[in-house]
Amino acid sequence: MTSVPTLRALVSRGLLAVAAMLAVLPVLFLVSLSLRGTDDVQNGGWLPERLLWANWPAAFETVPLARMLANSWLVAVGATLLTAVIAVPTAYVTARAGRRGKRLYSVLLAAYCAPPVVAVLPLYFLLKSVDLTNSTIGLALVNGLANVPVAVWLLDGFVRRVPVEVEEAAWVDGLSVASGLRRIVFPLITPGLVAASLVCFFLAYNEFLFAVSFSQSAASQTLTVGLSLFQGDRTVQFGQQAAASLVAIVPVYVLAVLAQRSLVAGLSQGAVK
Repeated sequence: MTSVPTLRALVSRGLLAVAAMLAVLPVLFLVSLSLRGTDDVQNGGWLPERLLWANWPAAFETVPLARMLANSWLVAVGATLLTAVIAVPTAYVTARAGRRGKRLYSVLLAAYCAPPVVAVLPLYFLLKSVDLTNSTIGLALVNGLANVPVAVWLLDGFVRRVPVEVEEAAWVDGLSVASGLRRIVFPLITPGLVAASLVCFFLAYNEFLFAVSFSQSAASQTLTVGLSLFQGDRTVQFGQQAAASLVAIVPVYVLAVLAQRSLVAGLSQGAVK
């Protein structure tokens, strides 16, 4: 005997369907734009009057999309690894060091609240002094350090959920604080680290200000910079730009779908202290 859905279940399904449609519509509109000419785009409408497949190969000819996509992934992966290496011990200090940890936590969050544009010039001259401008390594370094406050903010709750008594028992058995962090705390906060790493990866992948400020050569520019290069003196190549945008977001969409459970589970566990 099948059960009849309740009114609450029907409303929930309806809201989920609307939310899914709102999330998919921008992507579908990008697909439509990638198959239209400039005049067709300016005329408005959701559907193309005539399919124009030439935008796709033209987008790869206008800018080196493949290289820029590879640069974006290199920068995002490198920045995420650097953020994780710094954020794990930092979150441990903010969660376990009492007042000093709270002060460090406040300083990190206050620094992240400052507009990034104020750090562009100091960071530029700092990277130039070590010859890391126009390089993916420099961008990965800057993004990795910039995302540390976000990762610490996400990981702090996970560390606090680990009972201090477990660590104290390990210390009695002869483990040092560093060994206890590596062998006791780290395995227990792995779900949070996965979720924080995914969030920081998306932030580094989508970053534009540092990328456009520190990389002027095509060999080191990321795809976010490449998307801004489709604007000419008088017109914008909307179709090519839409095609390039799809090239940029499809891999990240796939990653987000594959890692959805880990991301939601990690963030949900961290919300409970």
